[in-house]
Amino acid sequence: MHPSIILSVFIAYSLLLFIIAGITGRKSNNKTYFTGNRNSPWYLVAYGMVGASLSGVTFISIPGEVGTSGFSYMVLVLGYLLGYAFIAQVLLPVYYGRKLTSIYTYLDQRFGRITYKTGALFFLLSRSIGSSFRVFLVVNVLQVFVFDRWDVPFAVNVALFIGLILIYTFRGGIKTIVWTDTLQTTFMIAAVLVSASIIYKEMGFSPEMLISEIRDSRYSDMFIMDINDKRFFLKQFLSGAFIAVVMTGLDQDMMQKNLTCRNLHDAKKNIYLMSWVLVPVNFLFLSMGALLYLYAGKFGISIPERTDDLFPIIAMQHHGTFAGIIFLLGLIAAAYSSADGSLTALTTSFSVDILGIERNKNLSEQKSTLIRKFVHIGFALLIFFLILFFRAINDQSVITKLFTIAGYTYGPLLGLYSFGLFTKRKTQDKWVPVIAILSPVLCFIISYNSAVWFNGYRFGFELLILNGLITFVGLLIISKQEAENKIIS
Repeated sequence: MHPSIILSVFIAYSLLLFIIAGITGRKSNNKTYFTGNRNSPWYLVAYGMVGASLSGVTFISIPGEVGTSGFSYMVLVLGYLLGYAFIAQVLLPVYYGRKLTSIYTYLDQRFGRITYKTGALFFLLSRSIGSSFRVFLVVNVLQVFVFDRWDVPFAVNVALFIGLILIYTFRGGIKTIVWTDTLQTTFMIAAVLVSASIIYKEMGFSPEMLISEIRDSRYSDMFIMDINDKRFFLKQFLSGAFIAVVMTGLDQDMMQKNLTCRNLHDAKKNIYLMSWVLVPVNFLFLSMGALLYLYAGKFGISIPERTDDLFPIIAMQHHGTFAGIIFLLGLIAAAYSSADGSLTALTTSFSVDILGIERNKNLSEQKSTLIRKFVHIGFALLIFFLILFFRAINDQSVITKLFTIAGYTYGPLLGLYSFGLFTKRKTQDKWVPVIAILSPVLCFIISYNSAVWFNGYRFGFELLILNGLITFVGLLIISKQEAENKIIS
């Protein structure tokens, strides 16, 4: 496609988001921005959260990863179901029962102010790095296929993208995100369906032949039986359950959308619907990956060194304009989905948890709104500079390591919430930050040396479980039993 067509699609999609933002942002205030006035239809939230769960990493990376990992990722997705059930039955009643705006307020009520700030700061760190990385993956593709052809600097590309997100989320906040997420989910799924349909037709297979071709290829391997492999099926399943808990149930970005539902009953329906929809949707992305490799093999297309580039190359260089436009819309939707909700969640957490604008009764609505807007702009700038930092590194392995390290910060959150929910002990508040910092450091050391220390065993996603367990044990060491009437459970 000509770059002007690509840019026109980008602008048209952005204008559509502005229209939605204009409608949803009318008569908005801080309550609208933070909670959506707790009036969102549960099925709309569920559908939109599917796209938010997928993000740019799933859209770009999962199909490419099939070449080396097969369908093993699907076992992780099946584990999600267990994790989402825990969220619905355990975490949501806590959040709704306490009428929380930020989910980290629970830590203040259960343990104390220092623990509360620690949990919020770990989220802010992890989400800032993680969201910037996800956006970088997608914006980098736009740079290669569009802006490089016009010699537009990468910084201008990123500034345009972040600026557009800043504008359409500025007023409506989470209420706007709930509606734009539905649009973005639709385009991400449509992009995969259209591309898969074109590949299916060009390869000339019947449905039975295509299914057989995928099933008989190495790409469809799902259950890895080697216990020392990072993708060992039991590791994947248990890790999936815990990943769902921490990256949805303990993540302000995802839970803020869920907390816009009218009541607990609707919120539970939302979680269960989303979890079951994610299963066929992720299977679709994996099947798309297998199709891409089979298509490349049949038509002599070289597999790129970075497998993340396989889907964009085939969609935009080997298919027609229509397919390219649909793929581009899915790509843009993935980028927006990775950033807009995160920007709102970061703003909410910093405003509520760190600055305490809800606790400060002396702040007028006008003053607190002004503070929230400054915070919103500040995090937009932070994401902008982090993306430029990733570009400056220009080393995929280093960037991936940074993303992995950011993921380590969810372990302490898992340990903190587990300790709060499943014990009646009170921690020594001032020592909690020490435990929360030591836990990821110990996990990194263990993971780095695991092959030597544990007879070839290599940690995969289950490192999250170990991280949470170390935090839990650390909290147990610095805790004491409280009188029953003093416990806030």
